[in-house]
Amino acid sequence: MTGFRVRRRLGAHQLEAHDADLAKRAGAALFAADERIRVAADELGFAEAELGAGAIQRLSETLADARGHLSTAFLLNRLNHDAMPGTADEVRARYERIVQLCESAEDLLDEQLAAITERIAHARREPEFIAGLRAEIERQRARVPLVEEAIGCLAARYAREALITVEADAAEAEQLLDFAEHSLRVAERRRAAGARDQAQAALEASAQAVRRVAAILDAVEIFEVEALRAESALAAIVEESRRHLAVALEAPPSRGVATAIGELRAALAGLPPGVNTDPFAHLSRMRTAHAALESAMAAARERAMMPSPPVDQVSPAIEAADRKLDVARDAIARNPGRIGAEAMKALAESERIRIDLGHYLSSPAVTVSVTDQDHQAQVVAMARRAAFLASEALFLARRDIEASRHHGLGRGAMSAVS
Repeated sequence: MTGFRVRRRLGAHQLEAHDADLAKRAGAALFAADERIRVAADELGFAEAELGAGAIQRLSETLADARGHLSTAFLLNRLNHDAMPGTADEVRARYERIVQLCESAEDLLDEQLAAITERIAHARREPEFIAGLRAEIERQRARVPLVEEAIGCLAARYAREALITVEADAAEAEQLLDFAEHSLRVAERRRAAGARDQAQAALEASAQAVRRVAAILDAVEIFEVEALRAESALAAIVEESRRHLAVALEAPPSRGVATAIGELRAALAGLPPGVNTDPFAHLSRMRTAHAALESAMAAARERAMMPSPPVDQVSPAIEAADRKLDVARDAIARNPGRIGAEAMKALAESERIRIDLGHYLSSPAVTVSVTDQDHQAQVVAMARRAAFLASEALFLARRDIEASRHHGLGRGAMSAVS
């Protein structure tokens, strides 16, 4: 029991020390927050003189909120010093709340004062900023004649459609520079009148216009370099395409390669001599045609490494298809009214492919000469497909005929029973 009482006394002493420390912290927080609000009120006055009433509205609202927090904290502090402050837990809770309110008030003020301080610093640099902006306007204006001269040279060398993105850039830059100068004058007038917010908006509009001018004039210079690169790349791809064209003409005949050769020849023929060209459009067309020829040649080489149907398979494949078609037609023709839609559809599809095959060979005869490997493979594939569909039509027709017979037999048996 003695040890228990000692521990309780120690706990009470520690609690008293904690409460005393908490009371000191609350008092210090009240003093610091009160001083911070006083300083903030002074800075609010300075900011209004520097920036105008419109710029400090948010800070004024924050200052009012902070004063409200502080009033609540002082009220709680008075309650703790009344003759009957309540229980120890209630007193302790009020002190903790006082610390929270004071810290919250200071945090609110610090955030807004930092923003106002930055705006004041920016406002004090405005004369320097205006002078720099005016110098930048003059620098960009001096570039305009050079860009106009560059556009003139480009117009003499390239087609108008190639210059569609830059031909009006010099005139647009002049208009933007006039706007920037006007905005700058408005900013100076509004600043002198004390309308800082309006002055800042006009300054930002002027700065944005100047940045846009710099980007436009840079684009013309970049275009000039890119056009030269396009011309150089076009010359290189023309030379390479002619070499590939010569190789392709010596390769075994192939329909895909022949088509790609025609497209590349057309692209080469479409290149205008001398100046007044659109290097970007011609380069794009040449690259497309060149890539198509390379792809067709690669496909032809790949097919050459794969086994293809011999020439002597073409006629047998067509003959086999014709025989199966004749059998299917005969079976269907001899059984009118018994053949279902599936068989008729398969026969019609087989006949259509056989007709397409005749058009593909430019002759319905099976003795036509086929020498191109791609042509051979296509002919054999079409003939085999026609034969398969004819066989399918015959199978379906026989099934329908058999079903019809069973159905007729069933009706006869039922009549005999009756």
